[in-house]
Amino acid sequence: MILFLIIPAYILINCYLLHRIYKWLTACSGVFHSRKFVIPYITVYTLLALSLLFAFALPSCGLQVAVKRLSNYWLGTFLYILMFVAIADICRLILKRIHGRIHDFFFSKKGYVFTGIFLTILTAVFSIYGSVNAKLVRVTPYEVTIDKECPGIEQLKIALIADLHLGYSVGDAQMRRMVEKVNSMEPDLILVAGDIFDNEYEAVQNPDKIAATLSQMKSKYGVYGVFGNHDVTERLLGGFSVSSPEEEVRDPRFEEFARKAGIQILYDEVVCIEDAFYLVGRKDAQKTGDGEGRLSPEAILGQTDTNLPVIVMEHQPRQLQRLADAGADMQLCGHTHDGQIFPGNLVIPFFWENPCGLLVKDQMYSIVTSGVGVWGPAMRVGTASEVCEITVNFNA
Repeated sequence: MILFLIIPAYILINCYLLHRIYKWLTACSGVFHSRKFVIPYITVYTLLALSLLFAFALPSCGLQVAVKRLSNYWLGTFLYILMFVAIADICRLILKRIHGRIHDFFFSKKGYVFTGIFLTILTAVFSIYGSVNAKLVRVTPYEVTIDKECPGIEQLKIALIADLHLGYSVGDAQMRRMVEKVNSMEPDLILVAGDIFDNEYEAVQNPDKIAATLSQMKSKYGVYGVFGNHDVTERLLGGFSVSSPEEEVRDPRFEEFARKAGIQILYDEVVCIEDAFYLVGRKDAQKTGDGEGRLSPEAILGQTDTNLPVIVMEHQPRQLQRLADAGADMQLCGHTHDGQIFPGNLVIPFFWENPCGLLVKDQMYSIVTSGVGVWGPAMRVGTASEVCEITVNFNA
C-alpha cells in the first residue's frame, strides 16, 4: 500500500527537479534550448530517476545488479539535489519580501545563474566525497572499566563491527579493508552486531570469496555475531522494505555464509567464555527472522551469574535501562549508522537514546558503532565507516 504513496510522490518531485534544473540551464545559455540537448537531457535524467524502480522490477541478473548499484549512487545525489533546491526555493520565498541588494542580485539573471552553479558544485562535492568516504574504514577506540573481577583476565580487547550490508554497494574490497583493521588490533574477541546482509542474498557478489575473507579475522576467544533487521529476505525499494511481515524470514544461506565466515551466530543465547565473563547474543528487536519473539532482558540475563562481567550484543540499541537493571555491564550495538549522510547525523539523536558512540547508563556502558557498510545511498557524509576497538579493564 505504501508504494502507491511513495512512487507517485517520488515521480512528482523528480518532475519538479527536472523542470527547475532545465530553467537554470536555459538561463545559463541559449544552447540548452536546442532539441539536441533537451531530448538527451530528459532521457538521461528520467533513466537515472527511474533506476530505483527499474532495479526493483527487474529479475535477478547481471543487468539488475548494475542498475541497482547505479540507483544507490543516484539516491544519494537525488537527496542532495532535492535538499539544495528546496533551500534555494525557501530563500527565494523569503527574499521576495525583503528588498535590497541581496534581493536584486538573487532575482537577477546573473544571480540565478550563480546560484545554480553554486548548488551544482555543492551537490557534486557532497556526492563524490560521500562515495569515497564510505569506502574508508577507520578505527574508533574506546576504553572502559567494569568494576567486577574477571578471573584470569585483567584486560579484554574487543573489536566491534556491525552493519556490513553485504550486497549491491558493499563487497569483498570493503571486507578486506575491514579485516585488515580488525587484525591489526590483535583483539581478544570479535563481535559482529548484526546486518551482515542487505536483505537479498542474490545481491552478494561472490559470497564464497567474501566468506573466505571474513574467515581471516583472528582473535583469542573467537568471532561471535547476531543477526539484524536486514538479515531477513525482503524486497527493497530505495532501501525500504516493501514485503509483508509474513514474508520477512531468513534465507538459510545467510546462516550457511556465517558458518563459512567463521562467525558463530547467537540466537538469544548466553555463552560463558573461559569461565570468566558472559557474552549474551540477542535476536533483533524488530525482525527475528524465525517467526518467533525474543527473550526479555530479565529472562536472558537471568541465565548469567552477574557477579561476573556480562556483555550483551544485539543489533539495535534498545532497552538500555532494562538491561542495566537486569545486571548487564555493557551493551554493544550498531543499526543507527550515525545517520549515515548529512543531515541524517543531526536528526538521528532525536530517535535513539544512544545514536552512536559511548553512553553510560547507571553501571552499564552502551557503545553503538556507525558500522562498516551503507544502507540505501552508497555514501557517507558527516559520518564514518568504522571498526570499534574497545579496551575493557576489570577492577575487582
